[in-house]
Amino acid sequence: MITLLQKIKRVDDAIALFGDKEASGIVLMKGYKDYYFGYTDEKGNHKSGYVDMIDELTVKFPFEFFTGIMTDKDKKAFISLFGAILKMRNLLSSFDKFKGQEIISDFDFQDYCSEYLDIRADMIKPNPEKENIIDDVVFEMELIKQIEINIDYILILVQKYHDSHCQDKEVRIAIEKAIDASPELRSKKALIENFINGINEVDDVMAEWRAYIAEEKEKELQKIISEEGLKPEETRKFITNCFRDGEVKTTGTDIANIMPPVSLFGGGDREKKKQSVIQRILAFFERFFGIG
Repeated sequence: MITLLQKIKRVDDAIALFGDKEASGIVLMKGYKDYYFGYTDEKGNHKSGYVDMIDELTVKFPFEFFTGIMTDKDKKAFISLFGAILKMRNLLSSFDKFKGQEIISDFDFQDYCSEYLDIRADMIKPNPEKENIIDDVVFEMELIKQIEINIDYILILVQKYHDSHCQDKEVRIAIEKAIDASPELRSKKALIENFINGINEVDDVMAEWRAYIAEEKEKELQKIISEEGLKPEETRKFITNCFRDGEVKTTGTDIANIMPPVSLFGGGDREKKKQSVIQRILAFFERFFGIG
């Protein structure tokens, strides 16, 4: 249960996201029903509420819509509408009565989050043959992260799947949906799925997960050190600091200190080599951070 202070903070954040960023601290002018059902302003214009938005979402963007070819106009329309829904849900979540009134199920909402993230991933990929429309849309990634499923919840589902002797397909589907709907867990999907595929004979899923992650982490780090010719001790210290600080520092001398010595005979592009090392370390960090 969230505290009163947390509720106030959530409302302030929602107001800032939904309208004037200077509005925090001002009394909320509309009530729950106005935000949930919509309202008519002083000029006689109807302002869409949550119910209107969900109705528009399910009519214009049923799930079969995403299996076809989407135009840039379609993508922009969906991103705009779903972003508004994310902001409205964030605002309504400050009201206790919203619980149980979300209209769409958690599974369906996760599916929409997954489609939202799929479109974003497609848009941010460089494509010289196609006009980039990423600058024309706003992705509400902070709001997506607020509703994100964490690794602890995934492991609870994995335990449930294991207890069914890996026969409960609905739980397996629930795991996949939760991962796909999470910005943070998407990069760890292969890691999680490989673990699930090998849990038939384990006794303690949680303990096995910790051992599995430690083994995979060491194996991958050793591979990076070996293939890039990095200094082992310095690299391990650098990685430890990254996980401690929650980020990979790519500036300063830290990266240079783990690089292999410069060849006396020259040759090669050291800056290009450095960027290659940085990309591999960033991928390693994204894959293993927050799940050990």
